[in-house]
Amino acid sequence: MTKFRWLAILAALIIAVPSLAPSPADARAGGGSGAGSRGSKSGQAPAPTQTAPTSKPVERSTTPQQQSPSANPASAAAGAKPGGFMSRNPFLSGLMGGMLGAGLIGMLMGGGFGAGLGSMAGMLGFLLQLGLIAGIVYFGVRWWKSRNGAPQAAFAGAGAGGSGGNPLSPRPASDSMARTGLMGGMLGGAGAGAASASSATQPLAIGEADYNAFEALLVNVQAAYSAGDLAKLRSLVTPEMLGYFTQELSANASRGVENKIDAVKLEQGDLSEAWSEGAMEYATVAMRFSMIDVMRSVADGRIVEGNATVRSEATEVWTFTRGRGGNWILSAIQQT
Repeated sequence: MTKFRWLAILAALIIAVPSLAPSPADARAGGGSGAGSRGSKSGQAPAPTQTAPTSKPVERSTTPQQQSPSANPASAAAGAKPGGFMSRNPFLSGLMGGMLGAGLIGMLMGGGFGAGLGSMAGMLGFLLQLGLIAGIVYFGVRWWKSRNGAPQAAFAGAGAGGSGGNPLSPRPASDSMARTGLMGGMLGGAGAGAASASSATQPLAIGEADYNAFEALLVNVQAAYSAGDLAKLRSLVTPEMLGYFTQELSANASRGVENKIDAVKLEQGDLSEAWSEGAMEYATVAMRFSMIDVMRSVADGRIVEGNATVRSEATEVWTFTRGRGGNWILSAIQQT
């Protein structure tokens, strides 16, 4: 039994130990976690694209997460349960209440609920009154429907399948900003587009120079991270992202290892969404790229993780930002 216990413990350690260190595919800059800020969209998922149909939320961010409303005012109004017929027609409810009250008074006076119906004339008079009341109810209901039907029809037709929708609403790939031969296969077209933009954001057009800048940032950020060049990273990323990269590099240094990333190549990419907020502009791009990604020992340079002859591949969602007229820098990385 003692021998069996030791074997079980050894097997558990063999399974658990590899999970304690990041895999080579997660050792790159920002690999394995989501961090950074996307302006007012930091708490929202990027629009899906062919390259990244889904993405994980930002796990670390200095931007306060805003809770999206559970429903817009129109949905809330549509979901509210309408009142009953009597509550929507106070005149008719008052009339019926008066009749019921009169009947109850008749019972209390000893004449019964239908006092006066004993004679034929009383019966005919009662039926005439009922017919008159029924006619009033019928015409009243028709008037109420005609009064409220027109606005409902106009509201239902507004914005139904028209071309005047939100420019950031989801669009088919055929309507996206098609771009052939873009960055070696990147950004063959915009993705599904962004979710509805708030009043504080405006759609932003992205051109050839922007796409080239995104590809260059992918390569240069990985190169500066691999070299541990914080001065270079400072010119390529936001201060927030620089802080996260500094933490990762410090953690590697404490382990006596350094992450070396070479031959980064963009394989495929799609524009998820692009927008402006005040003086700042943002673009979120899904990118699939390959590289040589290894972890080497600082002491002797030997490879402790990864393979120097086999390319690894990753798919991530990067968000870039810039002040108007400035250069794009990296603002956030999200995993898929």
